[in-house]
Amino acid sequence: MKVLVVSGGGRGIGAAISRQAAALGYLVAVNYVSDKERAEALIAEIAAAGGRAIAIAGDVSREADVVHLFDEAARLLGPVTHMVNNAGITGPSSRLDKASAETIRSCIDINTTGAILVAREAVRRMSPRHGGTGGAIVNISSAATTIGSPGEYVWYAASKGAIDSLTYGMAKELAEEGIRVNAVAPGMTETEIHERSTGDPARVERIRPSIPMKRIGQPEEIAEAVMFLLSDAASYITGSVLRVTGGR
Repeated sequence: MKVLVVSGGGRGIGAAISRQAAALGYLVAVNYVSDKERAEALIAEIAAAGGRAIAIAGDVSREADVVHLFDEAARLLGPVTHMVNNAGITGPSSRLDKASAETIRSCIDINTTGAILVAREAVRRMSPRHGGTGGAIVNISSAATTIGSPGEYVWYAASKGAIDSLTYGMAKELAEEGIRVNAVAPGMTETEIHERSTGDPARVERIRPSIPMKRIGQPEEIAEAVMFLLSDAASYITGSVLRVTGGR
């Protein structure tokens, strides 16, 4: 039985991952922060398609919420075997010298500290040292780690650079425990984050010309890469960061 926890799984890339995973037979725990209605609609959609998923509220920057997420996933679905570390925000777009401390801190709290807490709890459930049977973890990084996002949100790029480091370190630390750890780094993807988080809905069209493939990625395309790295087809892959960026 494959039990997958997806942090930030209620919308965008996370929702696409949850749908594809359920279609492939995973039992999916969909984490969300506040939009209960949307998360429950996703659960209903998955059920209608013959899959099984549950929605669990929680802020990944809060340790108690992260522990609760994994406790509930195990209680309702079974021992956790797979995890996607997806929850993230950017904060309002601006140069660094115009960004507030609150914007920077919120981004780091969720994207970096939150991701590390989620990863830690996954290991505590999946590692044979703690009674687990191994499994696979995919962290969601970003093309911003190498582009740097100047003039937009360099703090976000920095927060995702930490995710790459987390991936490399965990992969080596857990290799002998049967846990593979990889990352997917999406480029520009058609999601609500551009309006909901950056406050810059025109960004998509502004960036499009800089993408070699001259188009925006779809959440489903990112999800396909994630599902590959979670699967046994990637059994000899760990410590890798797969860019899904249209060449950017």
